[in-house]
Amino acid sequence: MAYQAGGQRSQPRPVPESLEAQAYLQDYAALLEALPFPSVVFDHRWDVVLSNPAFETLFRGVGPHPTAMPGDNFLRFVLFHPDAGMILGDHESSWCLPMLAHFAASLERHGQDRGLQSIRRDIAQDPIMEAAYRHGLPHWIRAVGADAVEHDGAVRPLVHPDPRWGRTDCRIVGETPNTLQNMGYTRMTLVLREPRKATPAPRRTRVPRHGTAHLRVV
Repeated sequence: MAYQAGGQRSQPRPVPESLEAQAYLQDYAALLEALPFPSVVFDHRWDVVLSNPAFETLFRGVGPHPTAMPGDNFLRFVLFHPDAGMILGDHESSWCLPMLAHFAASLERHGQDRGLQSIRRDIAQDPIMEAAYRHGLPHWIRAVGADAVEHDGAVRPLVHPDPRWGRTDCRIVGETPNTLQNMGYTRMTLVLREPRKATPAPRRTRVPRHGTAHLRVV
């Protein structure tokens, strides 16, 4: 059974058979639990292997879904969950298209993987998603450049359920040590930034009733 910071997952996930690897994941779960920012470890299918309490808090308000819960498969959540846009700001351009680009690359490397094939079938069943994948995605990559596809370093908007954060941005940081990478896993952390503050309206200059206002161009 896969491990999850703060407890075990309700659904089984394949983990390495090596006892040493399992012990490493247990210790890594303890590390994630101490982090204040949402952090998640997933495999090449985006099946979640580890997540911390901050990750669970970020998505605690999403409704149930049979296949697209964020704690089960993060790619499916981004693409198929109806509540994803409530948390992931600029949902289509900032989250869906980059994730589709990574999915296309993963499908190219692991074309026979049943989990990836299942996601591809679900994309094909949605006419809008299929059009985005087959036609919109290549055009978008040409328009924004390859750098915009990368997760690591990207700053993307989100809406946190905690009002102390609210509508804000996060920087995605990819931190995958060699041990996790050798297991076929990737770690992604969403470093929350200070909440956006409304820009105050410029103060209006009061003009004396009996006088002339002078503007000086500098």
